[in-house]
Amino acid sequence: MEDVVKFIFGIFGNVIALFLFLSPVPTFWRIIRRKSTEDFSGVPYSMTLLNCLLSAWYGLPFVSPNNILVSTINGAGAAIEIVYVVIFLVFASSQRTRLRMLGLASAVAAVFAVVALVSMVALHGQGRKLLCGLGATICSICMYASPLSIMRLVVKTKSVEYMPFLLSLAVFLCGTSWFVYGLLGRDPFVAACSF
Repeated sequence: MEDVVKFIFGIFGNVIALFLFLSPVPTFWRIIRRKSTEDFSGVPYSMTLLNCLLSAWYGLPFVSPNNILVSTINGAGAAIEIVYVVIFLVFASSQRTRLRMLGLASAVAAVFAVVALVSMVALHGQGRKLLCGLGATICSICMYASPLSIMRLVVKTKSVEYMPFLLSLAVFLCGTSWFVYGLLGRDPFVAACSF
C-alpha cells in the first residue's frame, strides 16, 4: 500500500513539476515578441537546468533504484529548460547579458559532466548515490533560491511582474509532493531536494 501511495505522489509530483516547468511560457512569449529579455534574469532557468540534469541522473536505476519517476520528469524539465536558455541567449538585451548567460550555461554543463563522470568512473553503489544525491540536493537549494535574485527588482519597482504568481504556486506544490514522495520512499535526497 505504501508503494502505491508513493507512486501516486510521484505521478502528482510529475504533473505539478510539468506545470512548473511550463509556467514561464508567457514570459518567454513576451521575450520573443519584444525580441529582448528586458530586465528578466536568466539565473533561475540555468539553475533549474542544472537541478534537472543532476536530479534526472540521480533517479536513474544505476544510481538510485526505484526513483525512475524522478528521472522522467527531470529529463523532460531539462529539455524544456534548454529551450528557455537558448531563447534567453538569442534575445539577450545586451552583449554583456548574453556573455553572462553563456558563461552560466557553460558552468552548468561542466558541473553536470564532472558529477556524471566521477559517479560512473570512480564510484559504485552507495558512494555513487551519495555523490549524486548531494549534488542534486545542493543544486536544488540553489534553484529554489535563485528567484531571490529578482527580489531586488520586485521591491524596487513595487511590482511582481518579474516574479509570476503561477511560478511561485507551482514551486510550492511541486516541493510538497516530492517531499512526501521522498518520505514515503525513505529517500532523504528526494525529500531534502523539495525544500
